[in-house]
Amino acid sequence: MRVASLKVGVPAEQVKNIWDITLLMDKRILWAPWRGEFVAGAKKEGCIFCLKGSEDDMASLIFERRGKVFGMLNRFPYNTGHIMISPYRHITSIEDLQKEEADDIFALMKDSIAVLKMEMGPEGFNIGFNVGKVAGAGFEHLHMHIVPRWTGDTNFMPVLASTKVMPEHLLKTMERIKEGFRRLNRG
Repeated sequence: MRVASLKVGVPAEQVKNIWDITLLMDKRILWAPWRGEFVAGAKKEGCIFCLKGSEDDMASLIFERRGKVFGMLNRFPYNTGHIMISPYRHITSIEDLQKEEADDIFALMKDSIAVLKMEMGPEGFNIGFNVGKVAGAGFEHLHMHIVPRWTGDTNFMPVLASTKVMPEHLLKTMERIKEGFRRLNRG
């Protein structure tokens, strides 16, 4: 195939290499065996946050429990250190939060950000709630997302191959965050 140079002065050979890589991307294999649990695993009935809030902390990736809320790692994270904070009580909208729940969510958010900065050094964060299925809530149990961000964390893999590469195993991230909370609570 003959590929012409782009008008911006990119040599034809470079354009061809980019084109070839893009065409071949769907044929490459990226091994992520832990994703098999998500793809093939039996789905539990009920609300994941109601279930996780009453399960074992390590199995549920819960790193911190507070009076009205708990914090856990997202098992299928957007980025390393992706945290979710949820009230124990099953509610679906921010207006239904009791004052104590709202206070606990924001206190845990503040501490979680401090721990993520201390343990992972992110350069920024995406913080928010997806309220309702139409807004992207996989489960209609109110929960906050905290996603650490670094310069360059969005690269060609998610853009061209719809694949996200996680540089650290979830259990290692869990250890780091729990250790960060131990240090935070001592200080």
